[in-house]
Amino acid sequence: MITAGADDRTTELCKLWPIESFDNLMKQAQDNVNSNLEQNSRHLCNGIKTSQLPAQPLVPIPKSPDRLAEVKPIDPKAAKEISELKGHQGAVRSVAFSPDGQTAWVSNYEMYGDGFSGTADDVCSPEQNHAQSFLYRINTQGLTIDRAVQVGAVPKYVATTPNNRYVLASNWCSWDVSVIDPVQNKEVRRIQVGAYPRGIAIADNQIAYVAVMGSADVAAINLTDFSVNWLRNVGNAPRHLNLDPAGKYLYATLNGEGQVAKIDLATQAVVAKVATGNAPRSMTISGDGQFLYVVNYDSDTISKVRTADMQVVQAIAVNSAPIGITYDNDTHQVWVAAYSGSIQVFQD
Repeated sequence: MITAGADDRTTELCKLWPIESFDNLMKQAQDNVNSNLEQNSRHLCNGIKTSQLPAQPLVPIPKSPDRLAEVKPIDPKAAKEISELKGHQGAVRSVAFSPDGQTAWVSNYEMYGDGFSGTADDVCSPEQNHAQSFLYRINTQGLTIDRAVQVGAVPKYVATTPNNRYVLASNWCSWDVSVIDPVQNKEVRRIQVGAYPRGIAIADNQIAYVAVMGSADVAAINLTDFSVNWLRNVGNAPRHLNLDPAGKYLYATLNGEGQVAKIDLATQAVVAKVATGNAPRSMTISGDGQFLYVVNYDSDTISKVRTADMQVVQAIAVNSAPIGITYDNDTHQVWVAAYSGSIQVFQD
């Protein structure tokens, strides 16, 4: 059972206060971060209304720098890449971490400055010649951008292979997938998949499944020879993908029909669907594979789905426009980010 507090009052949502500007945040953090963490940890998800929480950030996580002029390059090649982009700014969409957690790859779905249009349209095509964008490689120890790797137009989602062989980015407006070699720090392949590639899930370092949201299909990219096979007719506008821990099933949110599909990878067939709400977008899966957690963007809800029989076992109202969700296996907490400007934490 997902709760927002120990007393099960799910309407009293556990909310992390929005992080303020980087400068203000660091000023606060200098003197009182430890006391803040100790104080706030006693309140978080204990059924206390958000109005009773201290009006300050719970965790002083600095924002990743947007401007490359603020970056401290670590070697000459990085310095050259970054100097060529000084004065430009990106709009962050997605982040993926290397298996060792030392590197974060961040997609900039829009770029601003000379030579960039600064537009990332929902409806677009390769013929419109949108500017190519960049992934930033961030050193998580120093929180510095040390590489900028060019990819396609409007990269939406980023994923890393478990063996760290490749980083993949789905490019919304160029209708393709970029394959980056993190050792060479460059794009080594560009693979066309059709209109509006979105979520990516990687199986056994061998196959990258890509939801092609402008269709009813999921692309299956072989990461050895880069050939493309297809899971056809999984449902209207597949958006986000999750693999079960055993690698037997693939789950897809179907943004266009308000359902989540369960796909048997052995037969490549949809074996079940369940309605969760209007516009199911992001989704996450528990470590044991028993439950999915889905944000329903237009319903302002999250749904907990039992994977064994694909039944919704719980639905909870959340803040407006929920868009991101993740599950912490250590704490069994569900974290929900909303475009309306909040992060909410629920205890499962």
